[in-house]
Amino acid sequence: MRTGDKNSVVAGIAALVFAVGLSSGAIAQSKIPVSIELVLAVDTSLSVDEVEYDLQMTGIARAFRDPIILALIGQHAGVAVTLFQWSTNIDEQHMVGWHLLTSHESSLAFAAKTEHLERDPVEGFTAIGKAIDFGVRLIVDNKFDGRQLKIDISGDGRNNSGVLPVVSKRGALAHYITINGLPILIDTFNLDTYYREKVIDGPGSFIEIATDYDDFARAFRRKLIRELTPRISRPGLPSGSGHHQLGG
Repeated sequence: MRTGDKNSVVAGIAALVFAVGLSSGAIAQSKIPVSIELVLAVDTSLSVDEVEYDLQMTGIARAFRDPIILALIGQHAGVAVTLFQWSTNIDEQHMVGWHLLTSHESSLAFAAKTEHLERDPVEGFTAIGKAIDFGVRLIVDNKFDGRQLKIDISGDGRNNSGVLPVVSKRGALAHYITINGLPILIDTFNLDTYYREKVIDGPGSFIEIATDYDDFARAFRRKLIRELTPRISRPGLPSGSGHHQLGG
């Protein structure tokens, strides 16, 4: 190849790299900045009956109508939230898509959709790792740029299908996503310990325990208040947005 041809090829490659860089920057800039991105993952495996499913959904809906939580949402520059059902099956037809909560009206709209969400008829085993992987994808692929990134896993049993949670949460941590847990203590011995050791991870991660499904609404409300309470900046922590720099 002649020198002139080589120079042309090099120049063409450089132009392509520059164009890709500009495109990536444009995509990042087009994302909507928000304070929090929150994924709610609700257990609908075989161990959850219809009454228990309803207690979860009505409990979540009630929380997003709570005056204290509405006031906390109002203190943020937008809270993006979505909800999906998980077992070994995750069907995107049975989820509440991303909602940007900035007012009482938007929060109440999310609560209404949650309360009336039909249960996925395909009930499988307890695949917590798969739920974490799906939650990560929902955050990475959305249109928001959150300062805090969170996945909430609620459930009444240990992982017994598919990838292990300790493996899946590495992917969450790679994107600075915090995983919080709400174990429901009905059948599984030491489920709270299992969630602490095997499920939750990331900056500020925690669990909130529900003693049974009747206690779910109280536990979820308490957890949501804790997640929405504005954080105080601490020296040495990264600041600014840039999708997925800091979870917690």
